[in-house]
Amino acid sequence: MAKASTHSLEGIRRTILDGFWSPGDRLQPTTLAEQFSTSTTVIRESLTRLAGENLVTIRPNRGFFVPDLNLSELADITELRCVTEALAAKLAAERGTVSWESSLIAIHHKLSRTPRRLPEEPDRVNPQWSQAHREFHHQLLAPCECQPMLKLSGDLANFTELYRRWAAPSQAAVARDVEQEHADILDAALARDAEKLGQLLRNHYQATVDVVMHSGLVEQPA
Repeated sequence: MAKASTHSLEGIRRTILDGFWSPGDRLQPTTLAEQFSTSTTVIRESLTRLAGENLVTIRPNRGFFVPDLNLSELADITELRCVTEALAAKLAAERGTVSWESSLIAIHHKLSRTPRRLPEEPDRVNPQWSQAHREFHHQLLAPCECQPMLKLSGDLANFTELYRRWAAPSQAAVARDVEQEHADILDAALARDAEKLGQLLRNHYQATVDVVMHSGLVEQPA
């Protein structure tokens, strides 16, 4: 049962983050149980856990849903992520070892060599790039050695990744120079410049909000 639960949890998480469903789509436990060859009980447990990661919304008496688009919530989540990661980055810069620097450089190399878009699917983010992207940001903060902070950062990253996936076809997303943003972040981390690193991370995450605002995904308030 534990193996089936882990399989369904990771499978549903990956499917959501890959943008398979649209904002607000209902997630039917019976359909997902067939898809992942498990029971509806296991699926409900997985969906409940994913709700704790901000990847699923639970509506009382209605069921489970992919989160709706909400620009105000995205702005608040982004601010919380910026504040959290500024502290984590400060601790990482202070505590990081030479081994950490080597690992970070290696992961950045992998990220920079992985195409963000694939020729056959130019309107979608390459899943391999997304995986390398998550690894880079996790490794960046890993030396802070504060697991609650790292978990919070990861959960907030999942939430904003949904928006990035949905906004991927927009011209604002295509024109953004994400590669240079990551190169600058790496340089600041290796220089142990915590203040600059925190500011670059804020700019990096705010740029995602700006892309969503200009993508037309969410109607902005008058």
